Amino acid sequence: MSEQDPIVVRCTPELTYRYAAGRYGSRFLRGLKEGRILASRCRRCPRTLVPPRIACTGCFGRMEEVVEVPPRGELLAYTQVTFPFLDPFTGVKRPIPYCYGMVRFEGTDNTFQYFLAEKNPANLRVGQRVRAVFREERKGEMADLVCLEAAE
Repeated sequence: MSEQDPIVVRCTPELTYRYAAGRYGSRFLRGLKEGRILASRCRRCPRTLVPPRIACTGCFGRMEEVVEVPPRGELLAYTQVTFPFLDPFTGVKRPIPYCYGMVRFEGTDNTFQYFLAEKNPANLRVGQRVRAVFREERKGEMADLVCLEAAE
């Protein structure tokens, strides 16, 4: 080995971390654990946003009321993902292809983006009714919401 040969060190780093979801995010995750979708409602303007947040995106007022909304909604946009990807909620490689959509839950004023049960975009349409599918054994994490599937 000469001085110009690179030194190679092979190791698998362990990157453990904890993420604080915050007061509103924690309430949302507790709702998922109970099989509920929670949103925040603004008292200054008629806006309800999911997941809950502290400030209204319409009037910038403080949003202190957290309400449950139906686990059903309307598909507003969707795409099919065909490249390998680590699921940020589980850290496990997500099987491809899969579809991802923007949904407006009933009684809310914004979109919620999440995984769709349908893998073929030919079977999806804008305006389609969808519903939340929850894991049977829930832990209070985003993965408790498995996907959104056709409700029709």
